[in-house]
Amino acid sequence: MEDKAKLKQELLDKIGELKTATDVNFGSPITDVNLEKETIKEIGGLTEKLEGQNPHLFPLRYAVDFLDGIWHLQYSTSREIRSLSKLKYGLKVGSVYQVIDLKTQSFFNQAFVKHRLGLISGYVLITATFESAKENSSPLPDKRLNIDFKKRYLAIDKIAGVTTPKLNPFKIVPARNPKGRVPVFDITYLDETLRIGRGGDGGIYILSKSDNTKLPTVISEQLPVI
Repeated sequence: MEDKAKLKQELLDKIGELKTATDVNFGSPITDVNLEKETIKEIGGLTEKLEGQNPHLFPLRYAVDFLDGIWHLQYSTSREIRSLSKLKYGLKVGSVYQVIDLKTQSFFNQAFVKHRLGLISGYVLITATFESAKENSSPLPDKRLNIDFKKRYLAIDKIAGVTTPKLNPFKIVPARNPKGRVPVFDITYLDETLRIGRGGDGGIYILSKSDNTKLPTVISEQLPVI
């Protein structure tokens, strides 16, 4: 059995090796869109091995407090994140955060977007609530969350370096939940600093705990209560 700490570092190092200088500067996650098949397979293999070393097999029972706080996306194969990696007109996705509040059983996903030449910057933000799913008729929670997406915010915060409060946000619309099913998210690995999860479509999310304490303050000042 491989050492968990070694596997964890190997996975993070591999993701780090794939980031360009621009990715590092912008805080961008890596996706599998432009990766070689062997590289995708290697990351997938390391991810599965680490999931097999999950220190909390029932994270929603015994490690739920670790979920609370700010998470920074490092790698994903999900459809939503893949689509952000294909932005045009010089735009590039920057940091993608998930901020979880256990007290209100809610979270928001925020993807920052910047122009490579600094002409414009903004973000896409989606709010949601969640609850523990009871799997296989079990009376206790396990690893699955049922998600209810609420609203989607589109915002431009700067144009040519000038703040644009009237455009922050410029559009608020209901977020779409899939028809006929409840969106789910499985937590397949969780410790104090790293989280791995899989969406309902099987997409992988690898996130590291962030100390960006300014993020929720800025957002809470901008957004109305859902």
